[in-house]
Amino acid sequence: MPSKTALIIIDMQNDFALPGAPMSVAGAMAVLPNIKRVLAHFRAHGLPVFHVVREYRADGSDIEATRLDGFLADQPYCVPGTPGCEIVAGLEPLPGEYRIVKNRFSAFMHTELDFMLRRLGVDTIAVVGIQYPNCIRTTVFDGVAHGYDVILVTDAAGAQTEDIARANILDIANIGVRCLTTDEFLAGRS
Repeated sequence: MPSKTALIIIDMQNDFALPGAPMSVAGAMAVLPNIKRVLAHFRAHGLPVFHVVREYRADGSDIEATRLDGFLADQPYCVPGTPGCEIVAGLEPLPGEYRIVKNRFSAFMHTELDFMLRRLGVDTIAVVGIQYPNCIRTTVFDGVAHGYDVILVTDAAGAQTEDIARANILDIANIGVRCLTTDEFLAGRS
């Protein structure tokens, strides 16, 4: 694997990934084993790993306008210091891995991700996590817009349904992003 590749794990937090959580994504737990496989590969090769998480203030002052009413009327989610804000068991960051906090869909928007990737000499990003039509998609598109070679590990990224995942993979592939399964991704890097 080229030494300039980083893994970007998107929103694998309890409030999004666990069944019954406030913002549970139905496909999150199904992709967890493949995310673990990809993560283990990056760790074994000493490559950069970025855990991108959402955090919102409990008063909703920093959440998207489209989510504000639901956030305030229902149960707030991804509030720092709550169990729901934590990364799911098995993906916890190790020392030397990076944690990026975002409060928008894209991991690049108003974060230090681009700066850090460039500082590390990264030119390729592999994206995994949840969920396709929002955070995966915007991060992939912004990665392309920022000039990175982007790889989407298709079965290590999830959505509410398989139909949603397939539609997004098709769109993402059509902009020139390499869309590989976990097996294909790992086979190409051994």
